[in-house]
Amino acid sequence: METYENVLGLIGNTPVVRINHFDTGPCELFMKLESQNPGASIKDRIGLKMIEDAERAGLLKPGATVVEGTAGNTGLGLALVAAQKGYRLILVIPDKMSREKISNLKAMGAEVVLTRSDVAKGHPDYYQDLAKRLSEEIDGAFFINQFGNPSNPKAHEEVTGPEIWRQMDEDLDAIVLGVGSSGTVTGLSRYFAGVAPELDIVLADPRGSILAEYINEGTLSTKSGSWLVEGIGEDFLPTISDFTRVNKAYSITDKESFEAGRELLKREGILGGSSTGTLMAAALKYCQEQTEPKKVLTFACDTGNRYLSKMYNDFWMRDQGFIEFEEFGDLRDLIARPYESHDTITVGPDEPIGNAYTRMKLYDVSQLPVIENDKLVGILDESDILLAITDGHHRFEDAVNTAMVSDLTYINKDAPVSDLMPIFEKDFVAIVMDGERFLGLITRVDLLNHLRRKADR
Repeated sequence: METYENVLGLIGNTPVVRINHFDTGPCELFMKLESQNPGASIKDRIGLKMIEDAERAGLLKPGATVVEGTAGNTGLGLALVAAQKGYRLILVIPDKMSREKISNLKAMGAEVVLTRSDVAKGHPDYYQDLAKRLSEEIDGAFFINQFGNPSNPKAHEEVTGPEIWRQMDEDLDAIVLGVGSSGTVTGLSRYFAGVAPELDIVLADPRGSILAEYINEGTLSTKSGSWLVEGIGEDFLPTISDFTRVNKAYSITDKESFEAGRELLKREGILGGSSTGTLMAAALKYCQEQTEPKKVLTFACDTGNRYLSKMYNDFWMRDQGFIEFEEFGDLRDLIARPYESHDTITVGPDEPIGNAYTRMKLYDVSQLPVIENDKLVGILDESDILLAITDGHHRFEDAVNTAMVSDLTYINKDAPVSDLMPIFEKDFVAIVMDGERFLGLITRVDLLNHLRRKADR
């Protein structure tokens, strides 16, 4: 069995698999699993290259501080390398990033600074500008600057490109990729310009990014939109970017991206992240448009384990309006976790209070319906538990029925939405009933999500 000196030796040489269960038109579609890197993304490659090139240039001294602005995966690649080499790492991350990424970064020893995701380059709170400023304020800090660092595209020109060409037996007609820092597209463009100048390079771009319009129409918009897909799409052209060999771009909506990513897991068993879904959706569009057979390659940019609370969470998908569900035209449309579909998190009256507390933490809810013989007999929320435990007479081992509220106020499913406000003003949760049948709970957040979905239609 081959052994390695440390985890950094595992970066690269990721496998390529055929896509078998999608309509790819006359084409063969392959996916390179960059999720199999030790840091679980394609950004491991540039994390290693940028740090080692800075070491060789004398820009990084032992024990130095590395600073970067990142959407998450470059930060994870840098954290992987920094931990092995003994550097302090400070990462500035936009606040739209998944909680899994942030938890992962902190667990790897990185210091995380969250900043706004609703501001553009040039604003002091923009993640890249803030990272640069921090690097200037910290003695001996080195700003990685993936968007302007020439080692970023070199990692793909010198390593990723030759690796792909070898794995595909020097037979490939198109590559579909995304752009974040633009290192992948720039590096692969340069490599394939030499070995396969006729190869199509196709951009998968989130709707709202300025890059698809720039590629397809040659116009550079000064105003970008917003998108939920993480890690790709831009509101400016990175310094290192070279799009001269990109043939076409597809603008992919968040809904298309998340649906394609979820289908990729169901059909092919590949757990990719949100950008993987964008690339998959664009690759399918490209393949289905072809009139002759082509070999096409795209990427699983990172692992979907970092998006379990988002694109792989049915409740989050529904809140964003990405999952279609039956609409009744009454308050049932606002219930995020309906009882009849077994989505409501409940507790029994004879269970220990500790069970209820554990369930609240596990499912990130603040209140639990108490159900006995399929009937609602009470409500238990965080304040009920706190009062019960701190009054000196109860313990976590005591039964839920000693702490729950059983004098309940209900709202019928046919009541107008406006009737929810008096309930919320009393700091209650709305208990929705159909006669004597419990349907579910409506919280303030559920109402906000409902109003947001209506506004987006």
